[in-house]
Amino acid sequence: MNNVILIGMPGSGKTTVGTYLSELIGYGYIDSDSVIVAREGMRLPEIIEKKGTEAFLDIEAKVNSEICASRCVIATGGSVIYREKALEALKKIGKVVYLQLSYEEIDRRLGDLKARGVALKEGFTLRDLYNERVPLYEKYADVVVCLDGLTVEQSAKAVEEAVR
Repeated sequence: MNNVILIGMPGSGKTTVGTYLSELIGYGYIDSDSVIVAREGMRLPEIIEKKGTEAFLDIEAKVNSEICASRCVIATGGSVIYREKALEALKKIGKVVYLQLSYEEIDRRLGDLKARGVALKEGFTLRDLYNERVPLYEKYADVVVCLDGLTVEQSAKAVEEAVR
C-alpha cells in the first residue's frame, strides 16, 4: 500500500476520516482542497464564483494530477471524479477508496452546498448531485467502504482493513 486516496460526496468524511486514518497507519496527510486554496489564494466558493465551475474542475484536476507523494492519505475534493485524468494519475500513486454513505446520511450532514464550495450544476439539488456522482465514485474506486452508522474511529479502521 503506497498512498490511500479518499473519494466521496461532500460530507462523507474524507478530511475527518483521512486525518484520523493517517495517524492510525503512520502516514502523512494531504488535503487536495487545501492545496487548491493555497495555490489559488482563494477559498473554494470564491474560486467557483469568480472563475466558474468548469474552471474550478480544471484547477482541481491539475492539482490532483500533480500530487507526488508516498505513504500518504490523500483526501480529494468530492468533484475530483469529473476529470478522468485526475483519477488516472491518482490511481498510479495509490489505492482509491470510495467513502460511501447513503443519501439520507449525506443530507443530514451537509449544510449550504455553495458555502462549502461544492461544484454544483445550475438547478441541481443535493439528490441530483448524489445520483450523478455515485456511479462515478463506484467506477473509479479500487475499494468501496460503507460508513453509514460508523464513528470516525470505526470508519478509519474500516478503511485500514479494506486497503490491506
